[in-house]
Amino acid sequence: MEKTIRLANVADIESIFDIRTSVHENHLSRDQLADRGITPETVRQAILEAPCAWVAEVDGTPAGFSMADSEDGCVFAAFVLPEFEGHGLGRKLMDKAEAFLFQHHQTIWLETAGASRASGFYRSLGWLPVEDLPEGDIRFEKYQK
Repeated sequence: MEKTIRLANVADIESIFDIRTSVHENHLSRDQLADRGITPETVRQAILEAPCAWVAEVDGTPAGFSMADSEDGCVFAAFVLPEFEGHGLGRKLMDKAEAFLFQHHQTIWLETAGASRASGFYRSLGWLPVEDLPEGDIRFEKYQK
């Protein structure tokens, strides 16, 4: 199994949405994403403005992605297809997003559901919970070493 991480490009947008809508935890449909302002066009604009998204491929097939917002200093998204979980793709995708954000910020952040597996995953990567948010979410921060 050949695993690679590369910068996303506009040709990846459909795969990004397929991955995002395939996850079991924190699942959102395309309509729910659109209600939050996340559309193919907004992802396209983000990708064209900065190298802010990465795609994990397994044997040439997109299996995960991460996105970061350099202005806000946050990891905006990190998702892996359920059938590829546990292969280290999430860790590699987070490495890319973190390195990108640390070029612009001393402290970076993300939010996720406190009761999710993602919460434990981020803790294992050195993210620290700093604030309990409404509806069971947690804000995590990570500090540049």
